[in-house]
Amino acid sequence: MKSQRRLFTTLLINIFVSALVTGTVIFFYDRAHRADCTTVLPVVGPVPTGNSDVNVNIAGVIGVGNLQDERIVIQNNGTEEIELTGWTLTDNKGLVYNFPQLMLFPGAKVQVHTASGKDSPTDLYWGSPVPVWTSGELAALYDTHAIARAFYRVP
Repeated sequence: MKSQRRLFTTLLINIFVSALVTGTVIFFYDRAHRADCTTVLPVVGPVPTGNSDVNVNIAGVIGVGNLQDERIVIQNNGTEEIELTGWTLTDNKGLVYNFPQLMLFPGAKVQVHTASGKDSPTDLYWGSPVPVWTSGELAALYDTHAIARAFYRVP
């Protein structure tokens, strides 16, 4: 019985010493490798969560690989108009198209042509010297708060 009590006491002491040593090592490691957290980022305002009523989609990509025919179709399937000003359209390679001032009404579509041209309410022009879209690529549409609103995998 004495040997069991001695074993139990030894185990408790070992547990206590191990916890103390581990805690001390973690404390000093944290002090030596702590990141400088004194940088304060400016706060512009509340972070928007986005309007859940926005129902916009990428209806398709037409003329893939042919600069003169290539275009992507964006459609408003919601009941509210969407202010596309400042929205972006991106591809897998990091190319970005920034939407000019444009209001997309319910049920309306706008085509973003890859080639150069003169913008109109229904046709916008990226001005790229080469085709942008390839088969298998993912097109993504982001609002002004960088919230993804639509994706489309080019067939």
